Amino acid sequence: MSDRHERPVGCNEYEQVHRRRFLQWAGAGAAATVVPAWMPEMRFAESADTARDIIVSIFLRGGADGLSMVVPFADAAYYRGRPTISVPRPDSTSPNRGSALDDHFMLPPAMRALLAPYRAGDLLFVQAAGQRYTKSRSHFEAERYLEQGKPDDYLIQSGWLARHLAMVPPLNADASLRAISVTYGIPHTLTGAPRTLSIPRPDQFQVNTPSELALQRLYSTAWAPLRDSAMDALGTANMLRMLDFDGYRSSNGATYGTDNFGQALKSIAVLIRGEVGLEAAHVDLGAWDTHANQGTVGGSMAGVMEELAAGLGAFWQDVMQGARSTRVTLVVTTEFGRNARENGSMGTDHGRASVMFVMGPAIAGGRVLTDWPGLEREELEDGQDLRVTIDTRDVLAEIVQRRLSNSNLSVVFPDYLPRFRGVTR
Repeated sequence: MSDRHERPVGCNEYEQVHRRRFLQWAGAGAAATVVPAWMPEMRFAESADTARDIIVSIFLRGGADGLSMVVPFADAAYYRGRPTISVPRPDSTSPNRGSALDDHFMLPPAMRALLAPYRAGDLLFVQAAGQRYTKSRSHFEAERYLEQGKPDDYLIQSGWLARHLAMVPPLNADASLRAISVTYGIPHTLTGAPRTLSIPRPDQFQVNTPSELALQRLYSTAWAPLRDSAMDALGTANMLRMLDFDGYRSSNGATYGTDNFGQALKSIAVLIRGEVGLEAAHVDLGAWDTHANQGTVGGSMAGVMEELAAGLGAFWQDVMQGARSTRVTLVVTTEFGRNARENGSMGTDHGRASVMFVMGPAIAGGRVLTDWPGLEREELEDGQDLRVTIDTRDVLAEIVQRRLSNSNLSVVFPDYLPRFRGVTR
């Protein structure tokens, strides 16, 4: 998990919300049977349902400015509204110019590492996406609503991805770990998921032998759900200890950064390629609450965009490039975007629509999917925000049904009828 969000860059609410994160873990099932080390040729026994993808969820906490990540250079209002923080057009002579994705959108220099998966057709950008039915500008509320899969409802305690996992049989009945959050605490997205742990450093997660024996004796006669969760945790520790994280050899020359985000994705790659029964993984990346000195080019936001792009690019190269049989889909979301116009501190305040990324061999990528609403003042919501024209749940629901083989969308996304947008092939 990146610790960037702990720096004093955001609003007071954002700083306070993320100090309240706490460790949760849920799970039930039998103790694990593990392989002695990660090797592509050594596999767990698979269940009958092997058609589902592994899903990797990335949450950009703090409200990422989608207008700086997938830049609408052809909309003249973008440059009028952002005279100091805009990215130069791809046809300019500036060394900081963007790279065109099509005739309307471009990537900023910090995100050029994503050009390869985009041009390979494995990366889709969904612009003007967000939560259509909530107008909250609170980080806490907007994050919760997005992660639980329904806005404006505090009665829902579980996450959308947790409900999906609870409704489908495990890909491997013997796996002790179905989902992992490489964070300090279970995110709401995975709250209530079976056989799920928060492990910020999977390469260091272990229980020494005396403690393991003591825990086995302590929990062997405990209440069944508590006993099973404890045994799954011990089985997970044993499994992770057997995996060779340090000696992991990435594919296709992929190199992960030494930053927390890059190392989190590397750990997920080890688990995926080790075929240990993992079905879902989650990672947070913070530092997107850019109220002042945003630094889209050569500043603080450029730094976190580069970290994001480098990590995703390495993961694609390692796990997805040229491996059409690898069943992995990755999705990137954020709670809301930023104002269309910069403020007096060369930053942007809380807004509405932002951008989603969806990546994988089964994704209909190589394009920007959008119903572009425009950035002229009369086209903005409340005269200041990019309008949400694609509900985030439309994208997630299509992935759940077509890539995760779960058609019970009314449970995963309560009281919502999604519109599929052609995200998958």
